[in-house]
Amino acid sequence: MRLIILGGPGSGRSTQAQRLAEQLAVTVVSTGEVLRDAIAAETEIGKTVSTYVEKGELVPDELMIEYIKMRLLRSDVAQGWILEGYPRTAFQAEELDFLLDSLNQSLTFAISLEVEPEVLLQRSLSRAREDDNHEAIERRIALHQEVTLPMLDYYEWRGKLLRIDGHQSIETVTQSIVDSLPT
Repeated sequence: MRLIILGGPGSGRSTQAQRLAEQLAVTVVSTGEVLRDAIAAETEIGKTVSTYVEKGELVPDELMIEYIKMRLLRSDVAQGWILEGYPRTAFQAEELDFLLDSLNQSLTFAISLEVEPEVLLQRSLSRAREDDNHEAIERRIALHQEVTLPMLDYYEWRGKLLRIDGHQSIETVTQSIVDSLPT
C-alpha cells in the first residue's frame, strides 16, 4: 500500500501516518522529519532548506523531489509507504506521479485530513516545536489554503482522493481511513 497523508499544519498528518503505518505494516516517509534532520546535521542542503523552513515557506520542488526519490529507493519502503508532508502543490503531485512511474510504483490513495483553518491554528499553537512561531504558522496555513488545497482537485480527477473529517478523535480518524481503504 502506498499512501499520501495531506492536511494543513496541525491537521494530524504525522499522528495518522504513524498510526496507519503500525496497522498496515508500512514505513512512514515524513518529509518534515527528513528536512529537520538535514537542518540539524548542518549539511549544505540542510542550510539551504533551513532558510525556507524558518520563514514558513515551501522548499523548492527540485530539492524536494530529489529527497523523495532518494528516500523511496531505500529498502525499508519495499513493502509500502505512507508519505507525509509531500506533495504540497499540484506540480509536485504530478512530479511524484512521474517519479513513481519511473520506480514502477503507483499511488494507492491520497488521504486529505479536512480541518478548518481556525482549528489548525489552535492545534499548531498548542504544540511545542521550535519552528512553530505564530507568524510562521499563519503563513503555513495560508500557503496550505492557496497552494495545497487546489492540489486536491488533481487527486480527485485521478480518482485517488479520500477526504476524511479531521475534527474527530484521533482513533476515529484512523478508523475512518482504514475503513475507506481497499482490503
